[in-house]
Amino acid sequence: MIKVLLIEDNAEVRENTAEILELANYDVETAENGKSGIEKAHKFNPDIIVCDIMMPELDGYGVLHILGKNPDTAAIPFIFLTAKADKADIRKGMTLGADDYLTKPFDDTELLDAIETRLRKTEILKKDFRKDAESLDEFLAHVKEMNNLSQLSDNRKIRVYKKKNNIFLEGDVPVAIYYIRHGKVKTYKTNREGKEYITGLHGAGDFIGYIDQLKAESYSESAMAMEDTEVSIIPKQDFLLLIFNNRDVSSQFIKLLSDNITEMEEQLLHLAYNSVRQRVAEALLTLRKKAEEQDQDTKTLYISREDLANMVGTAPESVIRTLSDFKEEQIIEIRSSKILIHDHQRLERVMKGFVR
Repeated sequence: MIKVLLIEDNAEVRENTAEILELANYDVETAENGKSGIEKAHKFNPDIIVCDIMMPELDGYGVLHILGKNPDTAAIPFIFLTAKADKADIRKGMTLGADDYLTKPFDDTELLDAIETRLRKTEILKKDFRKDAESLDEFLAHVKEMNNLSQLSDNRKIRVYKKKNNIFLEGDVPVAIYYIRHGKVKTYKTNREGKEYITGLHGAGDFIGYIDQLKAESYSESAMAMEDTEVSIIPKQDFLLLIFNNRDVSSQFIKLLSDNITEMEEQLLHLAYNSVRQRVAEALLTLRKKAEEQDQDTKTLYISREDLANMVGTAPESVIRTLSDFKEEQIIEIRSSKILIHDHQRLERVMKGFVR
C-alpha cells in the first residue's frame, strides 16, 4: 500500500484530506506541524508528502529544505498545499525542490490526480534504463514530459566521427557531453613532448566529456574515435537541466554516468601499482570485456601497439616484449594487427600477479 504523509496544521482540513486519501486506499500518516512532520517522515518513510506551507513552529518551506538535505528523504515526492497561488511563492517552492502545488480549496479529484501523476512520474524515473541508445532516448523522452523540464531541446544531434577524428581536444571549452551509440573512443592526455597517455577506452553506452562540464573547466583530456563512431550530442544546457533541475531526474541520470566514473578510478589506481606485465594483461582483458559487452568476438582484438602502449602507460617497446612473452607462453597469438586470446584465465592470473 502506498504511504502518504500529510502535514497540515488546520485540524478540519487535515481530517478531511486524510479521509479522502484513506478512501482512495492510501496508508495515511498525519502531522499537525512542520517539526512533527519531519520526525514522522523519518519514521513513516512515506512514498509521497503532502504539506501545507503556512504552519506554526516550522513552515512548509522549512520542512522541504530540511528533508532535502537528508539523503534518506531527499527523493520523496513533495506536494505543497497553499491558500494562495502567488507566483513568487510557487517559484520559491520549486527552487527548493517541490514537485507540485495545490491551491486551497481543492476538490477530491484535484488532490488524487496530483498524487497519482507525481507517483507515476516517479515510478518512470525509478525504472532501470539500460546503457544503450534506445534507452537513453526513452529516458530523455520521459524526462521531457515532466513540466519543469519541458525546455529540454528536441534537436539533439547525432554525429559520425571517422576513425582517428577528434571528438574534442584537451583545453577546449565544453559545450556538450557525448553519448557513444556505436563504435569505440579513446580519451587521452598529451605531455609537453607530444607523447600520448590513454586515460580511458569507451564503447557503446558510455558517456564522455561530462566531468569537466560539472567542474565548469576546459577539457582536461582529448577524445578520439578509434573506429567509425556514432555519438549523440547532449548540449550543455540540457545536461545541466538533467543534473540540477529535478532530484529524481538527477539521481537516475547520475546512475547512467556512474559506471564510467568507477571504471576510470579503478584503471588509474591499477596503473599506479601494477607491473607492466600485469598492466598489459589487464588491458587485454579490458578490451575483451568491451568486445563482450558489444556482442563482438572476444577472442580477436584489434588495437595498435601504440594505442595499447598508451592504454598501459608505458613505451611501445615494453608492450611488444610483453606480448612476445605471452605468445611464447601460448596465452595469445599475434597475427599482424590482430591479437588472438587463447587463454583468458591465465591472463587473469597474470593480472593478479599469480604467475610470471
